[in-house]
Amino acid sequence: MKKPAAIETRGLIKRFDTTVAVDGLDLCIPPGMFYGLLGPNGAGKSTTVSLLTGTRRASGGEILLEGRPLDPDDPAFKHLLGVVPEEPPLFERLRGAEMLVFTARMFGMERDQAATRAEELLALLGLTAQSQGLIADYSRGMKKKLAIACALIHAPRLLFFDEPFEGVDALSADTIRRVLTGLTARGATVLLTTHILEMAERICDRVGIIHHGKLVREVDRDALAASPGSLADLFREVVGGDEPRAALPEWL
Repeated sequence: MKKPAAIETRGLIKRFDTTVAVDGLDLCIPPGMFYGLLGPNGAGKSTTVSLLTGTRRASGGEILLEGRPLDPDDPAFKHLLGVVPEEPPLFERLRGAEMLVFTARMFGMERDQAATRAEELLALLGLTAQSQGLIADYSRGMKKKLAIACALIHAPRLLFFDEPFEGVDALSADTIRRVLTGLTARGATVLLTTHILEMAERICDRVGIIHHGKLVREVDRDALAASPGSLADLFREVVGGDEPRAALPEWL
């Protein structure tokens, strides 16, 4: 029997007053895929992630996760999902290890198992040396890695990352990339948004380009590799026409 899509939307709509942020979005992402959702600022990427993870309610359409309609109030879906928003909500007066144990306990994990998993994730993400430091003193990259550890500690099958590489250094970005690709290799499904097209081209099995709330293009890695241009070329072709091209002022 064929498995249902890991993440599926049908005619998904989100309105804010008179603004349509997501406009009839149709996605179908199979299990185990690394999917990149790309688009210019204001295209609807973050809003889409918030709808898929239940932090915002849709104005219309359907969301199915592993074949079941999303119910944001059903605790079963919270165990299914791992989420890292663009600005992770960390308790900055906690220490890194404390934050992880607290998160695991919120998922009903026993204290010993929570501590073991916290230790393993801190090592995986290169945070062991900072585990007893206050989160308030962490760099932006360290906070991103800690937020990813919090999202992984309950071993979710569906993972949503909003701009995980934004504002992090090259070493942190490489660690995050390695962890995420390892997760899909083990069967998890990852959806991420990013402005770093070169990274998306390297790690995503499929990318979708969203513009004005609509999915305007999808391309698989093999098709992109066989094309003469890069992902950046495709992105410019699809969404670049809206950018104004004013002349450089003479005084600059």
